[in-house]
Amino acid sequence: MSLVHKPVTAAELERWGAQIADEYLQPALTHRSWAYENEGEHAERLEFLGDSILGAVVAASIFAESPEATEGDMSKIKAAAVSERSLAEVARGLNLGQYVRLGRGEEMSGGRDKDSILADTVEALIGATYLTLGIDKTRDVVLRHLAPKIEEARGLGPALDWRTAFEEKARKSGITGNLHYEVEGEGPDHARRYTAHVYVDDRHWGTGEATSQKQAKLQACKDAYFALDERA
Repeated sequence: MSLVHKPVTAAELERWGAQIADEYLQPALTHRSWAYENEGEHAERLEFLGDSILGAVVAASIFAESPEATEGDMSKIKAAAVSERSLAEVARGLNLGQYVRLGRGEEMSGGRDKDSILADTVEALIGATYLTLGIDKTRDVVLRHLAPKIEEARGLGPALDWRTAFEEKARKSGITGNLHYEVEGEGPDHARRYTAHVYVDDRHWGTGEATSQKQAKLQACKDAYFALDERA
């Protein structure tokens, strides 16, 4: 069995916002790597269900709370709010990683803190909540954790577009891991130019140049987005 996972307590489920039936809770917290080693159920079907419910609930919230937003604006807000990075942050805030059952390989490679596993766990728990308690309670739970992310996304504007687009496209292509940058600066302070490189784990995906670190990172993500079509 998994090396260090802990059983979920009632107090932890209270933090989640719902008491989930054990028949759904245990699969929701089981990564496929554990299931393959132990011949048990895993979370992927619940992830599928939870992802669909999450998208619908967040979309409805954005629609209701942003009456002046265009379709494009709402799509960008939604993509940022439900991104892998956003869901992983929710999971870390709840310490979900310590409860996931992982196979030995994932355990040894740091799977408890991988964005992809943490985000998938949140989606699976949403699916499990729906099967246990129905849509109304599930909506409450989703908004309890995602409403701050929606508000944060509203304030980000276009600055997050390329990063979000790259992260989501990479995930759909089966590319998972932690996104990070390396940034270099050249030239005098009044005319400094930055070059940013974006990586997923150790794999380089894109390069961007600009007069600020922030814009260089965004250009690197734009380059990476199109590179996915050629290299994924």
